[in-house]
Amino acid sequence: MDSPQEMIQVQKLVKKYGDFTAVNGLEFQVQKGEVFGLLGPNGAGKTTTLEMLVGLRKPDEGTAFVGGFDVRRELNKVKEVIGVQLQSTTLFELLTVEEILKMYASFYPKHVDITALIDDMMLTDKTKSRIKSLSGGQKQRLAIALALVHDPWILFLDEPTTGLDPQARRTLWDIILRQKERGKTVVLTTHYMDEAHVLCDRIAIMDQGNLIALDTPALLVKHLQSGNAVEFRFQNDEVQVSFETLVGVKQVGTRNDSYVLYTDDLQATLTDLIQLASEKQLQLVDLQTRTATLEDVFIHMTGRRLREG
Repeated sequence: MDSPQEMIQVQKLVKKYGDFTAVNGLEFQVQKGEVFGLLGPNGAGKTTTLEMLVGLRKPDEGTAFVGGFDVRRELNKVKEVIGVQLQSTTLFELLTVEEILKMYASFYPKHVDITALIDDMMLTDKTKSRIKSLSGGQKQRLAIALALVHDPWILFLDEPTTGLDPQARRTLWDIILRQKERGKTVVLTTHYMDEAHVLCDRIAIMDQGNLIALDTPALLVKHLQSGNAVEFRFQNDEVQVSFETLVGVKQVGTRNDSYVLYTDDLQATLTDLIQLASEKQLQLVDLQTRTATLEDVFIHMTGRRLREG
């Protein structure tokens, strides 16, 4: 059976819980061999969307085709072509890595070579180790191995690096990119902007159940029409100042109690800002400059950070 070129088609997908709409009319497509990210804060609807696509939750409205199969009417066929790693994967703690992979492999008519899969997940030295002895990163890699044991077309990963240390996150990134190199289609949810930027060919930014932007990471940032951000606040919080007239400023936003100026001329904007503060006898505090990021895209669209706190 050949895989389709368009691996996922989502049209007007809706999920409600009473009066609360968790996913509101979502529409997007995912191409074969693409790493597609659902990016947004906790509660944005990312996990609910993923769970509808893999058959764990039934959509209230709309349609979704995964691997060319309707998730409502052909769920058994969908399950044959997908692998899923969820946030809370419960493993049999007393089994060894090799034992649980062989057990999962027995559930399918065909499976990949278990030894090669263990090696690919960088778990070779843990082959005979019980699952309860694995670190958080090793358990996540094992969960991905279990999702890949039957050689699926599409790999779904729900917040795959949450709670991991930086080194374990980077290791997992390498594994995900390796799956792409092998032609797998990967759909992942995340609230880490750096993760989305590194891994994803395209990103759907979600907020409060809605799709608010969809494009490549580079083009999402480019839509800000500014390459740099100047972030600062004043010592006196009760200040009424218009920043739109400063040289180079394209957009003005806020982040917690700070102002964020998006500019295409960083030096000129800084010069103008410092002069404005001097003229109005205002004291600049916590002034910093940086390259514009996906989080700036989210702040611009919603007025809030991707990760609060």
